Amino acid sequence: MKAPVNLVHKRRVAIGFFIVALLMVALTFRVAWIQIVDAEEYTEKAILQQTNDTAIQAKRGIIYDRNGKELATSTTCYTLWVWPAQFTYEKTDAEIKEMCGKIAEIIDKDEEKVLQSATKDTLMVSLAKYLDKETADKIRALKYSGLELAEGTKRNYPLGNFASQVLGSVNDDNQGRTGLELQYDEFLSGVPGRWVKNTDISGNELVEGREEYHEAQDGLNVVTTLDEAIQYYVEKAIDEGMEKTGAKRIMCLVMDPKTGDILASAVTPGFDPNNATVPTDETYAEEYEKAKNKSEVLSKMWRNPIVSDTYEPGSTFKLITASSAIEEKAITTTETFSCNSRVTVAGVTLHCWSNTNHGTQTIKQAVGNSCNPVMAKVATKMGKKTFYKYLDLFGITEKTGVDYPGEAGAIVQSLENVGPVELATIGYGHGISVTPIQLLTAISSIGNDGVLMQPRYVKALTDSEGKIVEEYEPKVVRKVLSTKTANEMKEIMEYVVAEAGGGNAKITGYRIGGKTGTANKVENGSYGKNYYSSFVGMAPMDNPQVSILVVVDSPKGSYYGSIVAAPIAKSILSDVLRYMNITPEYTDAEKAAIEGNYTVVPDVVGKEFSEAAGILGGKELKYSRPKSARDDDNFTVVDQYPKAGTKVKKNSVVYVYKE
Repeated sequence: MKAPVNLVHKRRVAIGFFIVALLMVALTFRVAWIQIVDAEEYTEKAILQQTNDTAIQAKRGIIYDRNGKELATSTTCYTLWVWPAQFTYEKTDAEIKEMCGKIAEIIDKDEEKVLQSATKDTLMVSLAKYLDKETADKIRALKYSGLELAEGTKRNYPLGNFASQVLGSVNDDNQGRTGLELQYDEFLSGVPGRWVKNTDISGNELVEGREEYHEAQDGLNVVTTLDEAIQYYVEKAIDEGMEKTGAKRIMCLVMDPKTGDILASAVTPGFDPNNATVPTDETYAEEYEKAKNKSEVLSKMWRNPIVSDTYEPGSTFKLITASSAIEEKAITTTETFSCNSRVTVAGVTLHCWSNTNHGTQTIKQAVGNSCNPVMAKVATKMGKKTFYKYLDLFGITEKTGVDYPGEAGAIVQSLENVGPVELATIGYGHGISVTPIQLLTAISSIGNDGVLMQPRYVKALTDSEGKIVEEYEPKVVRKVLSTKTANEMKEIMEYVVAEAGGGNAKITGYRIGGKTGTANKVENGSYGKNYYSSFVGMAPMDNPQVSILVVVDSPKGSYYGSIVAAPIAKSILSDVLRYMNITPEYTDAEKAAIEGNYTVVPDVVGKEFSEAAGILGGKELKYSRPKSARDDDNFTVVDQYPKAGTKVKKNSVVYVYKE
């Protein structure tokens, strides 16, 4: 028997009511859960959706030279943002495309890419960075809704490729990437500000919304020890040196020996930090184009080898050996040594660079002749423990602590592994590898009465008004040599330039001291066909104000330091000494030679050609070698014309002959 129709209907109504009631209970429970349990989470989401939090970029501090010349600055620029929802609101596809076309033309971007960005399903999109004021004004003139221009700064290097490896560069976020920009980034970058405001989904500011503006704190300025003028003289001279020598690169470091201040620091080739990811030098450009890992090429281009790379110093290191032995009283300045162009150590024959016997010499003459056998004997006489003690004192076995990222340490054999042969070769600068900044810092102590200073690139931090916030005083590391030994070494260095093979660095009227060096370059784990040609020196020797190191990497043709590196140092020192207002002082002989425009031909018979070339250069004479002599032929001079003692005009040619 079937139930009455009205009873079935009632049951269905009851079931429906129950389901609706159940759904209402579930909905009420869910709403309560959201409003009570998840209230904090959804409140945060709502605030985030309604809040526009824009970072206000701090102005990066300026980098100055020691005299207040701007080396790196920050210029005002603009970032173009688009709010897609507001930009496309109530507009047809054709209208949006037309607007994007006009924007793309102004900011010099692809129209399709601008269109894609402007129609993205996101709150905000950056369309362009680093726009100048003129471009920003053109964008404003469009009066399109949904566009916003945020003011910021862009790093600018007004001198382009100038001290580029030292200054370094910044990345797209205006953060220090290399060099001093990286080393002092925490001071230069400042503290960003924020602009917080409540907006609707289209980016329009809410009438009763809150707005907070936290002003950015500009970065501090960095005052370097660099001197723009001296840096210019250095870069000009090494660029000219590249053309003359065909070298792979040239490095030059100029310091104040009394403070450790780095007055100039340059490497060829450089790069333009305004566009640091685009190689401007042909060598790097070609390598970059072919490279699979382009970042490796850029890292090499940005690298400062003066601080971060080591090289074998060769004969320039003989100044360290000689001063150590004199200070230790292992030798005296009057003691004599013999040289017959070779010396046998522990059964191994070590040769002098010269085929000519130097005969009997004092330590001054041995350094002037750059005699390997004598320096090997001196190192042996000291003994390895004593010699290594002075390597420690001179800072060769430790990093200098210079305020620059990525400093390398020297490659020095451990004391336990040094045998008689190794000790002897280190004595004349082989079998040891140092950074350029280590070597010049060590030798600069000779010009500072034996006191070793810590090298530095930066002397102070200042605020936007130029007031000093932090000043870094010159730092004494330790006393290495007595004043007496330092004075004796200055005399030896002056002798090298005035009378021996360093004559191509001589400047009439100034007391220049130095030492040349030539070292076979290690390539792929063994000595190759290339060389490091170098000159280290200082001036004036009665009161040294400036020290210099020039390293020519892999010159083509002649590779002797006396011929390749010393003339570059002379060019730099000539400009620098005049710039520093150091008055020349002429001897009576020099005055007479200047007035008569003559010089006296020195005796170079019996000298090796590279040494003869240096001696002739010291007398302001040119030379002509035999046609049969190659550029790298270091023959013994058997005759010359004009003869020694002849008075000739300056820059006259002296002909030298070989057997």
